[in-house]
Formats: sequence, structure tokens, C-alpha cells
Amino acid sequence: MRPLIVLVLSLLFALPAAANPALRAVIDANLDQIEKPSRRTVEPLVADLAATGPEGLALLSAWADRSLGVTEDGRLLIVRGDAATDAVTGQPVPGADPRMLRPNSGVRGVIESALVANEISSPDPARRAAALARIARDGTADHLAALRAAPPEKDPALAAQRDRATSLLAIRFDPDPASRVAAIESMAGDVGLDFRAVLNPLLATTRIAAADEPADANVARELSIGGDFPREAAVALLTGQGVLQPRLTPADQRNALAASIVDGTAGGVPVADLSDPAARDRAYEALEATGTVPPAATDAEADAAIEANRFFEIYAEPDRAVTDAARAAERGAQVRLAAMAGIDLGLDALSMASIYFLAAIGLAVTFGVMRVINMAHGEFIMMGAYTGYTVQTLIADRTLSLVVALPLAFAVTFGAGVVLYRLVIRHLARRPLETLLATFGVSIALQQLAKNIFGTQARPLTAPAWLEGAITVNDVISISSIRVAIFVLALLFLGLFLFIMKRTRLGLEVRAVTQDPGMAASMGINPDRIAMMTFGLGSGIAGIAGVAIGLFAQVTSELGQHYIVQSFMTVVVGGVGTIWGTLAGAGLIGGLSKVIEALNPANALAAQTFMILFIIIFIQFRPRGIIPQRGRAAEA
Repeated sequence: MRPLIVLVLSLLFALPAAANPALRAVIDANLDQIEKPSRRTVEPLVADLAATGPEGLALLSAWADRSLGVTEDGRLLIVRGDAATDAVTGQPVPGADPRMLRPNSGVRGVIESALVANEISSPDPARRAAALARIARDGTADHLAALRAAPPEKDPALAAQRDRATSLLAIRFDPDPASRVAAIESMAGDVGLDFRAVLNPLLATTRIAAADEPADANVARELSIGGDFPREAAVALLTGQGVLQPRLTPADQRNALAASIVDGTAGGVPVADLSDPAARDRAYEALEATGTVPPAATDAEADAAIEANRFFEIYAEPDRAVTDAARAAERGAQVRLAAMAGIDLGLDALSMASIYFLAAIGLAVTFGVMRVINMAHGEFIMMGAYTGYTVQTLIADRTLSLVVALPLAFAVTFGAGVVLYRLVIRHLARRPLETLLATFGVSIALQQLAKNIFGTQARPLTAPAWLEGAITVNDVISISSIRVAIFVLALLFLGLFLFIMKRTRLGLEVRAVTQDPGMAASMGINPDRIAMMTFGLGSGIAGIAGVAIGLFAQVTSELGQHYIVQSFMTVVVGGVGTIWGTLAGAGLIGGLSKVIEALNPANALAAQTFMILFIIIFIQFRPRGIIPQRGRAAEA
């Protein structure tokens, strides 16, 4: 029993020694400010608390979380749930009822900045990563010192992130210009938004007027009257600096003189002479000297002030070496941004070409083999999209519904194409005008049928989660995952079509009928059956294209109308009857569309108009398309 009593007494005597005397001293000296902190004066106190060690950091964390309370006798307690512990000793304080402190957002921001600086050296990688993310959002000069003082980072990803944060903070806060220049040069060629945001304040300029070039200013350039610095801007600058009185407009001058007419004169000038601008100026100057009218500058005074002064743009950053390095880095960034914007535009054009290729490949089959102008082709695209929507209403799993919708859309539109051929197309063979009118009527009927079944509102066809978002290379280059999937789908269909046409009996018979229907019939091939299968194949491919397009476009009864014109242009420009021509046409139409939109982004209708005009001119020089059919198929 005695040894136990000795042990308990030893622990009791040891408790005060476990307290943090430095933290106690800071609290005793600043308790009033802790209870009622001010954003303007709290920074030194926060720094002193952070310097006292882990106990001080725990106090700061509780203070920022509004979990810090003060008792009537001046003790600070950290309250977590129902438990309270002494902020200095760390000992539990049962039954305490402290008054909780509620620092405002400004004070909490100062505290959190101090905590972040200490989290950089934490043994926990997650805490270090969170601290670096916080510094990247709102870094300070204190964070720069903490980053440089922190031990080396072992994690490669965090090390790169920390080096970048250090360089960005050095550009902003390092007092040594050479270090700032070195930091800028180390990031030369970087196109990140954070780097460009740091460079912008360094290259910000203000305009001044002075008799001579300021010797102590970092002059960006001297301005000349005219061009981007008109005379009105020079007058406004002189007025703002107090060199020139505010300008007097002719209307204000006339009103002031009219209000000051006494005994037929204004400012000693007879009213009859006020038709002369010089006389009006003399009259106003006389009235100005007597205080009758407010001071104002005449045109002559403005001209004299402009002649007596020079105009400069002055960098906000006083060190020329820093601004020279920043300007060089910005030029390099702009060059890389232009190149990346070109790459991004190319990706957009490739994506658009994939969509046009998917939409046009079925039309290329029917138009190329059968010479049938199918104006209902867009409605087969619409039918495929509605098939995908219907499947998704029955199958909740988006991935599974997409897997089911693709072949089902092919089957539905294949069947619809066969029915259309048997009922309409076969009876109008070799009569293109009647075929065009008949399929146009079918197009209208299918649109109205879709409105009757699904309504006029757009229906959602939602992509699976793995197709959401985008593949982002950097701040400039990105492409949506759906567009990438459509590009892959277009490549798959290109390969499938080539396999069918080159490696299967159906493809052999299609090529035979295309080249010489009479000779193919004499060899036992049924041209009518091949035409039906070909029309069904083209319609089925349009249905699959409808599912793909519906993933990013609104599924309505007019969906196909948005792509029918581009599909025909793709087939005609590429070359009728050739899959490679369709691919080339899709690339040309897609690329041209995106280039015109980039040049005129505010007017999509104008972009479409220019594209159609270009295609009309193109067909004048290459009426058979980019890759025309050759041999007997072209003569048929």
C-alpha cells in the first residue's frame, strides 16, 4: 500500500511540471485579446502561441474551431463534446462550465494560416497534403518561411507540389529580387493558372503624366498621343493628377455664360461677341477669376498641359529585373498557350468529326450503294436515341442499360429500315426525286409519331458514371469522356464496316451489286435482297449513332434534323460510295466547323453559313469529293 501512495504523490507533484510555462506566460499576458481578438492585432499573438509547441498549436486549433472556452478564473479550456481539458496542462477538468469564445472569420483565417505553416512538417502525409493545398489557395510570407524551413519531403508528388508552392510564394514575397527572378525562371514555360495569376500583378501598370521620365520608377513604356492612348485619355490623366482643371464642355460653357449675363455682357464680353469660341473662353476665364463659375480647363489650356507633359506606363513592381523576367515568362506562356489552344481545338475537331462520321456512315452505305437520298436518315438517329432512353427507364444500371441499348437500337432501326425499303424505297428504284419526296414525308411522319409517344419535352439519356467528367491534360487541353467514347466507337465501326465489306460474303455481294447489278444478278445474287440488307445496315448504324449522340445532346423528336444536313455534306464532300471518303469528309466538316466557331464564337449561325459556302465552292472544284469512287462502281 505504501509504494502505491508514493507513486500517486509522485504523479501529483509531477503534474505542474508537465504544464507548458511558455504557453502559460503568453496566455496570462494576452488573455484579454484572446477573449476579444481583433483581426488587425491578433497576428503577433497567434505567432507567439504557435511558437510554444504542441500545446499552443492545440489551443490554436480549438480556437479556430470555436472549441475554446474561458472560465471565470481565467483558465482556457478545450471543449470536445462533453469533455473539457486544460489548454496549458492537458488535464481533464470535470464539471467545468466555460464561456465559449467565438472568433470572427478574419481571426480564424489568421489562426488557420499559422496552423498550416506547422502542418507542413507533420509526419502524416495527408495532413501535409492538406497544408500544401491550403497554401496554394491562400499563401502568405509566413508560409514561404515555413516551407523553406521544413525538412525535405520524401513523397515525390508532395515534393513537387511543395517546390511549386515555394516558387510561387517566392515570386510574391521574397525580399531578394535575385531569388524572385530565379523562381520566375525556374517556372518559365509553365502555363498553369496559378503561375499566370502570380505574374499578372508583377506586370500590372499605371499611367502617369510628368514633365520628365521618373528616375526612380520602373517604366514599362512611354505613351504617345493617338492609337491606344487618345487625347481624351491624356486629358483625363492630367485632370486626375490635378495638373489640369476638369474639362469644360461647350454645352456647360454656354449654360454658365447664359446664367452669368448682366447688362448685356458675360464676364465683360458683350453677348453679341459670344458667337466666337475665343470670346467665350475669355468670358469664362474672367468669370472663373471672380469665382462666379467653377474652375475649368479650356481647350487651349488642355493643349498646353499636354505639350508640357510626357506620359508613361509604370510597373507596380519597382524592380526592373523582376518585371523583365516576368515579361519573358509571360511571352513563353502565351506561345505555349497558343499551341495548346490549337491542340485543344484539334481535339474538338476530332470529336466533332467522330460524331459526323457516326451520323453519316449509315447514309454513306445507302447513298453510295443504292443511290437513294434518304431524308429520313435523321429520324433513324432519333429512333436510336429514344431506344436508349426507353432502355434506361427499364434498366436502372446505366452501364448495363447502355450495353443493352446499343444492339437493341441497331435491331430496331435495322427493322425500321427494312420495312421502309419494302414499303417505299423498292417501288421508287431509280427515281431519285420521288424517293427524296417520299422519305421526306416519312421523316415528318416519324417526327410526329415520336411527339405523340414521348411528348415534346427533351428526354434524358444519362451517361454512366465512368463516362462523366473529362480527360484533362492541363488548364487548356481537355476533352469530355463521352467524346472520347464516341471517337472509339467511330473507330470500331470503321473497322467493323471494313471487315464486313472486305471479309464477308455480304460485303462481296454488296460490292458486286454496286459495280454491276446486272452482272451480279446473272451470277445468282439477288440485287433486291442486297439492297434491302444494305438499307437496313445503314439504318441500324444510324440507330447506334443516335444512342451515342443522345448521351450528350437533348433527345427530342427533332434530334435527327440537327445532323441530317451535316451527314449529307459529309458524304458528298468526302466522296459518294467510299468509306474512306466519308471519313475524310467528316474530318473536313468537323475541323472546318470548329475553326469557324473559334474565329467567330459569338455567332453559331454565321459559322454554319460560312461552312456551307466553303463546301459549295469546294464542290465546284472537286464535284466527286475528296476520295471519289473509281472503276465500274463510279460509272454505274
